[in-house]
Amino acid sequence: MACSATSTTAALVSSNPRAFSPKSNRISQSLPLPNSFTGLRAPLLSRVARSVSLSHNSHSRKSFVVKASSELPLVGNTAPDFEAEAVFDQEFIKVKLSEYIGKKYVILFFYPLDFTFVCPTEITAFSDRYEEFEKLNTEILGVSTDSVFSHLAWVQTDRKSGGLGDLKYPLISDVTKTISKSYRVLIPDQGIALRGLFIIDKEGVIQHSTINNLAIGRSVDETMRTLQALQYVQENPDEVCPAGWKPGDKSMKPDPKLSKDYFAAI
Repeated sequence: MACSATSTTAALVSSNPRAFSPKSNRISQSLPLPNSFTGLRAPLLSRVARSVSLSHNSHSRKSFVVKASSELPLVGNTAPDFEAEAVFDQEFIKVKLSEYIGKKYVILFFYPLDFTFVCPTEITAFSDRYEEFEKLNTEILGVSTDSVFSHLAWVQTDRKSGGLGDLKYPLISDVTKTISKSYRVLIPDQGIALRGLFIIDKEGVIQHSTINNLAIGRSVDETMRTLQALQYVQENPDEVCPAGWKPGDKSMKPDPKLSKDYFAAI
């Protein structure tokens, strides 16, 4: 089983959340999980096909943009806003997505559960690379359907014991499951989220998304590369990035004639 829960945090807290000590009050128990948690989920029912339109106005070459349907929070649409409790620097804070709009890019990623196997490898990998994302004016936000008390207990657990240690970005609690649902990553019958990752630009528009099943971890390197490509094309709107593009590589003109310069050079 690639990602099964091994412990959980007791919900016995005093009226003062700061007085809660996960290390002394944690209750260890085994949580039985359905077989689908290994990644063997039944396919979802097909949805009505959504139209995708390509701008053909006079600025089409300089704004190579695909606009998705406004019904769903997909690539090309405004990211659903939210405000929720989170744990950061071993404190409880409030995080509101709209506070980053106009200021920073945001990498918003969902993971299934605290105290599991694959999840801490992703969470700590993003934390270890935080300074690189910071240089790209990007904030990282992690989300699961666990409580802030569970998040706090996990942060206060050493990495060598399966914990996270101190993280350089907030872990958001989505106990109401409204955030996971709005980003279409919630598994309703299990109450947990798939491994969804969204790159949101400074205007609040989702420019990239990936959704992995539960057993498959994500690549921080590929997230970084995609972010760099996004920022490049936004700074150079008359260019596009071919497959595997990295900073310093040759880009391409989205034009039948001018694109030949790229193909002739490879």
